[in-house]
Amino acid sequence: MGSLKTISLGLVLICGLNGPSQAVDSADPTTRLQFFASCAGRLSALMEHQWMFDGTASEHTKSRRANVLEILQAMMPPDAGRSVLNWRIDAKMAHASLLTRATFNDNAADAQRAAQVATRMVAQCDSVLLG
Repeated sequence: MGSLKTISLGLVLICGLNGPSQAVDSADPTTRLQFFASCAGRLSALMEHQWMFDGTASEHTKSRRANVLEILQAMMPPDAGRSVLNWRIDAKMAHASLLTRATFNDNAADAQRAAQVATRMVAQCDSVLLG
């Protein structure tokens, strides 16, 4: 990991994050690790959803996902691989379900709620990324 990215990671984790994510503000390293693993899963689901509907947006999401994966890799203890993968998969499946409900739902109110939740969850992830 390059020195600029290491410094960026430090700034993200040390600075007072004003975003909506209290998980990153937590003193518990497992909570922070789970947050970034979940973000990686959510962004993976979003990227795959965008492949079907908005290829251009998927490239931007792919870049954000790569940033989250770099942070996750930098903070992950050697023995946490299995847990991290599980968190990523769970978050990806849950987010894919929200996106499916938002897109293919006959109930307009439920579709709107699912879209709002999905947007809010990704916004939490975006709030901890620089740039």
